[in-house]
Amino acid sequence: MTTAEPPGADQRMREELGGRIAALRKSRSMTLVVLAAKAKLSQPFLSQIERGRARPSMPSLHRIAAALGTTTPALLSDTGANPEDDSHSGNGRVSLVRVNEGRMVSQVDGQAKSLVFGARAMYPMEFVTQVTEFEDFYEHTGEEFMYVISGQLEVDLADDGLFMLGPGDTLYFGGGVRHRWRTVGAWPARVLVTQAQPIAATANISEMHI
Repeated sequence: MTTAEPPGADQRMREELGGRIAALRKSRSMTLVVLAAKAKLSQPFLSQIERGRARPSMPSLHRIAAALGTTTPALLSDTGANPEDDSHSGNGRVSLVRVNEGRMVSQVDGQAKSLVFGARAMYPMEFVTQVTEFEDFYEHTGEEFMYVISGQLEVDLADDGLFMLGPGDTLYFGGGVRHRWRTVGAWPARVLVTQAQPIAATANISEMHI
């Protein structure tokens, strides 16, 4: 997660992510105004995201993905690859992501990085989070598995309980369970999160042409 990226990599990845959002929006016959309203974002800000001139926060990206009928990991999974490397084939049986590759979203409170390329049945992501206060709940139809690598994390599953997790602890919950987290203590938490992708959403992503 902390490996230095080559110059211009962040801008290139923002442009790739923005292009995927724009392509999926157009495939849904949605205007910028309609998608912005569904994602609870301003139309100018969404336009900046699609053109790679603005970096969406994770909550914003989650709302965009939900409005498009997909998920954040699916949007992130097919950007940041080296097109000359056959092991990055988006529709192949094998996906290799090197330590300095993968689509990363960086924020003041941490980073999120996709650990797979292409449309997949499950989407592993690595999070380094310094969020100390609970944000809005996330909710999606796919099941989710969490493994804490380092740090302390408090996970709120709404009606399903509040859980304190430390290094080596795991947590699994089904689709439709509202969830959010925050770090506890002085250090960031590093977490591996794997999310199952609904079949319909996987098909939608694999049908995109940019």
